[in-house]
Amino acid sequence: MSQTEISTLGEFGLIDRLTEGLEPKQASTVLAVGDDAAILNYPDTELLVTTDMLLENVHFDLTYVPLKHLGYKAAVVNFSDIYAMNGTPRQITVSLGISRRFTVEHIQALYEGIRLACEIYGVDIVGGDTCSSHQGLVISVTCIGDAPRGTAVKRSGAKPTDIICVSGDLGAAYMGLQLLEREKVASAGQSDFVPDFAGKEYIVERQLKPEARRDVIDALARAGIVPTAMMDISDGLSSELMHICKQSGVGCRVYEERIPIDYQTALMAEELNMNLVTAALNGGEDYELLFTVPLSAHDKVTQIPGVREIGYITDADKGCALVGRDGQSEIPLKAQGWNPLAEEQK
Repeated sequence: MSQTEISTLGEFGLIDRLTEGLEPKQASTVLAVGDDAAILNYPDTELLVTTDMLLENVHFDLTYVPLKHLGYKAAVVNFSDIYAMNGTPRQITVSLGISRRFTVEHIQALYEGIRLACEIYGVDIVGGDTCSSHQGLVISVTCIGDAPRGTAVKRSGAKPTDIICVSGDLGAAYMGLQLLEREKVASAGQSDFVPDFAGKEYIVERQLKPEARRDVIDALARAGIVPTAMMDISDGLSSELMHICKQSGVGCRVYEERIPIDYQTALMAEELNMNLVTAALNGGEDYELLFTVPLSAHDKVTQIPGVREIGYITDADKGCALVGRDGQSEIPLKAQGWNPLAEEQK
C-alpha cells in the first residue's frame, strides 16, 4: 500500500481526513470538530474532565503495539477514568505529536482505533491538535463526561467497615507486557520471526486492547449501589488502594487468597519465575475498577457478575496490609506500581 507524506496534506487536511464522516451521538455535543472550539451543553449535571498522555518508548513500543490498538487503548483509558468517578464519558479531544517517519496512513490507522472505541462506548470526538514531534509519537487525549449532581464518586469517601471490591481479574495486562517484551528480545535480528502467543491470547489482549468497565458501573446503578470511594486500576492494586486510604484517612486489610487472577496470568508468572501475587498487586494497566461499598451492600454487590470482595476498610491507625493465605500473617502494602516520573519504565 502506498504511503502519503503528512506534509502533502498539511495540518488541516490531515484533520479533515481523520475526522471525515464523524457525526455527534451525544445530546450534549452542540458543535464538534470544525470550528475554533467545540460547544458542549451540560445542564444540571456535574462535569468531569480527565487527560492522559502517552509517549512512544515510555508508555508504548511500536515494535509490537499495532497503531490501531494503540488508538483504541488511548481512548479507552480515558473513558475508564470517567467511569471510575461513577460518570459517563461523552466527548474527547485528541492531540498528536507526530515525527517525520509517520505517514498519513499510519495516523489513519491510529485514528481507526480511536474512532472504534468512540463508536463502541458512544463518545464523540470534538476536537484536538496536531504538531510535529522530534521524539517519536505523542498522544494526548482529554475526555469530558458527566454525572448526575451529587453522584460522582471520589477517592476520599471510604469508611471503616466498608467492603473493598474489584472487578475482573488482576495482573493479566502486566503479564501480557512481559510476554510481548520477551518475544521482542527473541525476535532481534530475525526477519522471519513468528511470536509464540499460543494459549496466552487473553493476557496479550489485556495489554494491547483493554476495556473500560462500563458494565460494572451500569450494574451498580441497577442495584442501587453508590460506592463510597472508587478508582480504576492503572498503576497497580496496591498503589491504588493506598491512594484511597490516604485520601479517605483510613487503613485496609486485603486477603491474598481473594485477589482474582486468571489462569493464563498464573501460567505466565510460573513460566517467568515471577511472584504471582506481586504481579497482581503491582502490575498495573488492568483498568479494572477498585471500589468500596458499605457493609449493608454486601448481598447486592456479590450478585454483580465479575465483582469480587477482597477485603475491608479499617481505622487509619491499623495501616494498610495484605493478609496471607494462612489468614494470620500480614505484610504491609507498598506502592510499587507504575511511577510516571521514574526513569527507564515502560
